[in-house]
Formats: sequence, structure tokens, C-alpha cells
Amino acid sequence: MDAETTVQGLLQKAYDSLKAADLPSATVALEEALRIDYEHPEVVYSLKCVNWWAERSKRLESLRDCYDRGEFLLTNWKAFFAFLDRIGRDFDRSVYAVRLYVFSAALLCFQGMLADGADHRDVELLLRVGRCYKGIGNYERALAYLEEAARVKKDDAETLAELADVYALVNEPRAAKALFREAFFANPQRIDVRMLDSDMIRLLYARLGELGLKSPELEEWIPVYGVLFGIFTVKRELRAIELGKLKQSIFSLENEIRDRPAEAPMLIPRLINRYFWLIDHYVNAGDEKTRIDETLLKIKVLDPTVYERYIN
Repeated sequence: MDAETTVQGLLQKAYDSLKAADLPSATVALEEALRIDYEHPEVVYSLKCVNWWAERSKRLESLRDCYDRGEFLLTNWKAFFAFLDRIGRDFDRSVYAVRLYVFSAALLCFQGMLADGADHRDVELLLRVGRCYKGIGNYERALAYLEEAARVKKDDAETLAELADVYALVNEPRAAKALFREAFFANPQRIDVRMLDSDMIRLLYARLGELGLKSPELEEWIPVYGVLFGIFTVKRELRAIELGKLKQSIFSLENEIRDRPAEAPMLIPRLINRYFWLIDHYVNAGDEKTRIDETLLKIKVLDPTVYERYIN
């Protein structure tokens, strides 16, 4: 057996260990592969990733509470993105194996809480279990937990975004678009786009980055450009109480922008998004065109570029 064949076997052994949430065994296999070929690019890359997590596992071992352990893993998964930005994403199967390690290990923590009698209507716990199932690719189970979380807390932006993400991954674009639109209306700042996997949101996020937008303003512009780029196309009729809340929200934002101009970069896209919802309502209700024109004029004053894209 030649050296490359042996190294590939050890790499696969390491990846299988990661998928089984066995970080120490993965480390042993990669170190053995490195002794055979200390310049092998995939081995070096994978060992960097595993060592990054091994450092954090020391802190993980000191945590006794199941929820804290699971949350620690998910929080560090976000931090891991910054590490990948520095070293690149050259080996997808390595990153995928690490992903399975993180979400499998976190799922064991959160499932343990449910088995021990935790409240099965705890939205935060249901959200995290659903997110973990999504992370390991079990979308059916992810939907079950996320749909339950959404039933308990209907307006939670983070839960709606995760649910939309899974619908996108199972090729249900209509449900995904509708829920993403609801989520980003509810509260863009509650949504961590880095935790989402669907192409529609990832590409939109990247496109806005290319336009020079940065967090936290970028998240506020996602629902605006989601409409302008023809992504958030699934709309629904507003109930009377929702229309009243929408108009009150618009009134409050208009006053905030006037009274606190320093906060305008965050508030303007939020207000424009609400104008979009109001225009949709006027169109669906067959309201007078003058009301639509008045709202369009307000958008034009706030951002002429958005206005031009919207009407054309």
C-alpha cells in the first residue's frame, strides 16, 4: 500500500471519528497521517481545524450544565467561521466533518435535557435541537422541532428564519420565502445569517456585502433587497390588528428618524421594509392609488435608488 492510500485511509478515519463526535480519535488519526506525509495539504488543513476545536474542548470539559455545553459548541461554531476566513475553505469534506462533530455533540447535550424532563415547549431548547438536526442533515427532524417552536412563539425572528432555512433545504421555496420575509420583518437583528445554509439567503448576504454594507445595517437591508431582487416574493394579507400595528410601527420609525438622525442608517431600511408591506396591503385590498403613491413618495425621499429599483 503506497503512502497516499494510507493517508487517505487515515483522513477518512478522522472524518468518521468527527462524525461520531469523537474529537480525540480524529486527532490521533490526523497526527498519524502527518507523520507519513508532513506536507499533505488536506492533512495539514484538517489538523488545523481539529486543533482549533481541541483547544476549546478544554473549556467544554469544565462545563457541567448540558445547556451550557451545547450552547458553547454552537457559539464557537460561529467563531469558527472567522478562523476559516483566515485559513480558507480549501477542503469541503474536512469542514463538513467538523460541522457534523459540532452539531452532533451539541445535539447530545440538548437531547439529554429533553430526556431528563426539560419543558418540551421551551422555545429556546426546541430551536437549538432543530438547529442541530439541521446541522447534521436530518431535515425531517429539524422541521418537527422548529415547527413546534414556531407554534409556541409565532413571532420569534430567529426561529422563523431557521424554519425557513430548512424549508429551503428541502426544496420548499414558497414556504421558505414566506417565512424568511416574516422573520426579517419581525427583527433582523435576531437573525444570525452565518447560521443559515440556504443559497437564497447566502447569495443575498454576499451581494449586499459587495455593495459595501456591513453588519448590523446589512441585516436591516436584507428584507429590502430581498424584495428588490425578486427573492421575497411570497406575500400574505394582513389581519386588521396586524395592519394597525404596522401603521403604528411606521409612525414611530418616522418620528425616530426625525428625532435621532444618528440612528438613521439602521432605521431607514427598517422603515422602507414596512412601507413595502403597507403597499402590498393597499394593492391586495384594492385601495386608492393615491395611498400607494403617497407611500412611494416617502420611499423616494428616504432612498431614491431603492425607489427606482422598486418601481422598475
